[in-house]
Amino acid sequence: MHRHSNNTLGALMSVLDQVKDEARSRVRWVAMHGFIRFIAKRGVKINDPQAKLIADPATREDPKPVYKQIRDNGTLFDSRVVSLTVDHRVVFDLLRSDDFRTVIQGANLPAPLRAIEKRTRTSALHPLAPPSLLSVEPPSHTRYRKVVSSVFTVRAVNQMRDRLQVTADQLLDELVASGVGTVDIVDAYCAKLPVAVISDILGVPPEDRDRILKFGELAAPSLDFGLTWTQFRLVEKGLQGFDEWLADHIEFLRANPGDNLMSELIASSDDGVFLDDRELRATAGLVLAAGFETTVNLLGSGINLLINNPDQLARLFEDPSLWSNAVDEMLRLESPVQMTARVAKHPVEVEGHSLATGRTVVCVLAGANRDPKVFDDPDTFDVGRPNANKHLSFSGGRHFCLGAALARAESEVGLRTLFERFPDLSSAGAGVKRDTRVLRGFLTLPVHLGEPATIDA
Repeated sequence: MHRHSNNTLGALMSVLDQVKDEARSRVRWVAMHGFIRFIAKRGVKINDPQAKLIADPATREDPKPVYKQIRDNGTLFDSRVVSLTVDHRVVFDLLRSDDFRTVIQGANLPAPLRAIEKRTRTSALHPLAPPSLLSVEPPSHTRYRKVVSSVFTVRAVNQMRDRLQVTADQLLDELVASGVGTVDIVDAYCAKLPVAVISDILGVPPEDRDRILKFGELAAPSLDFGLTWTQFRLVEKGLQGFDEWLADHIEFLRANPGDNLMSELIASSDDGVFLDDRELRATAGLVLAAGFETTVNLLGSGINLLINNPDQLARLFEDPSLWSNAVDEMLRLESPVQMTARVAKHPVEVEGHSLATGRTVVCVLAGANRDPKVFDDPDTFDVGRPNANKHLSFSGGRHFCLGAALARAESEVGLRTLFERFPDLSSAGAGVKRDTRVLRGFLTLPVHLGEPATIDA
């Protein structure tokens, strides 16, 4: 009887803990996202562009009309809660300005909600919370970036390119051997290529790669505000799972260092005491997640652009030297990261607008990349565009993407190799876009592979 009572009590305590966790999550969601969704839905009714970016499904599908709305209202548009800009020059300057800092999760909420967010946050690392590189400024940012830069050297990236070609060939060999004619190219290739490359670089064993990809998919909306309750729960699950896996992975590599950049990153921190354990996990986790998540999106968008613009694909077949420029044009037209934000550190004037301390300016990278003052016929896909590399898709200033060179290499090699192997690749139906606001890309993209080209021995 006594044992039965203990079992019953234990089960009851477990249920109570689950109820407490659920309630805590609900309160956190209301503070972080529910309140924002409520305000945004009201804002959509009065045609507020920031509200439409958050809560309007039509805008999520095609944001270009909102970009035009913002542009038509000047170089800086003051929405109800934030300011927005799609002006290339203004975005370029803001990304480099010392008058602004990056966004920290929860910091710009009203005081009562900010207090709730702080009390209910989990222990899992978040890309918009310190010590993430995305949310810190000098001197911490300088220290973190120096450690990563010492590992991701030009020489290291060049070595990655050699591995990248081998991996791309192997994945396409498998597709040919499978004999399938129609595939979801995101699942079959766009996801597998960058995950294999970044996993190889960072010492992730093959058996863990599917888990990492799943964590990335779950956590992808973590950069968005105004998530639904369902999205929020999936994000929390993904971040927690990724954080736990990463802690174990770092400890394994610390005890069993290998010939990979993650082991070098750990060693550099251990030797010079540059990063403590939490800083190391945040930095390594961001490098790992960013190393595949945005490239998956770019590959899918690039394939879609080339399928729908066969004249541009023909130009690439005629002149393969255009591939590098074509990738920049893809980055310009379908930026994997649609926007970023900066917060005024003190009262400052921008484009004749007086911004108070704490005022957030949303820099719409995707809109700036279509600025007609910089790019002629900006909505047209042109693989030979002379200034395609003027896009701002990798951000700028001290927060310029550390993995830009690798992302370009992955996309160039990955796309060129795919279309060389399957020159008749065509659409097999409409793809499904990711249900995210900051990150943009395809969740699925069905294609007919066509007959594979003969590869010379």
